[in-house]
Amino acid sequence: MLLALFAIAMGALEAIVVVYLRQIYYPLGFDFPLTLLSPRMLTVESSREAATIVMLIAVGVLAGKDTLQRFAYFLYTFAVWDIFYYVWLKLLLDWPSSFLTWDVLFLIPVPWIGPVLAPLICSLTMILLAGIIICLKENGCMIKIKLSEWSLASLGASIILFTFVRDYSEIIFRENFRPGLSLIGKERQLIEIISSYKPTRYHWELFLLGEILILCSMIMVCRSTTAKKLR
Repeated sequence: MLLALFAIAMGALEAIVVVYLRQIYYPLGFDFPLTLLSPRMLTVESSREAATIVMLIAVGVLAGKDTLQRFAYFLYTFAVWDIFYYVWLKLLLDWPSSFLTWDVLFLIPVPWIGPVLAPLICSLTMILLAGIIICLKENGCMIKIKLSEWSLASLGASIILFTFVRDYSEIIFRENFRPGLSLIGKERQLIEIISSYKPTRYHWELFLLGEILILCSMIMVCRSTTAKKLR
């Protein structure tokens, strides 16, 4: 309960920061293409996001009794935070207009983008996974996740991550920088390119594949753990 309360409050704090940022950079309302951020502000915003993840990890470590339980509590807190981040944005800005509205999800190491529905589904999946681990632990089950189960879940998560970072990663890798540019000049050119891009299609088929792989790994863990307990 306290973890959920922390995550909800953290979601409110995150949403309030975004309200300030949008007032400065998107006074007419957030939309793509992205408004040009200076390299300094981009670093500041990336640092804020990194600090947010550190806070969520720290809470999970404090709440759990072993590595797996700490991981579960991290997933749970992260998911509740992410869900209520959008709940608070809806209350404060009446945004997003629909579950298919595009958003910037993260900035490290490149901008993650996708329809709002995608991270919400991910968050619900994380809550399900965390709930399974916590419930099995509380029932005295010895959970031992096999390498094949970890690999399946990791592959699914990697595929979903790819759908988020694909667009801007392609821009970065295919871009030919103007000759003679300094490192700062290349960074500025890259920011200009990124800020002129408008996404049009999300790869839902890959996202669905990633979700199926993760859910399959959950089922495998549950079946093997139940079988061990019966024996």
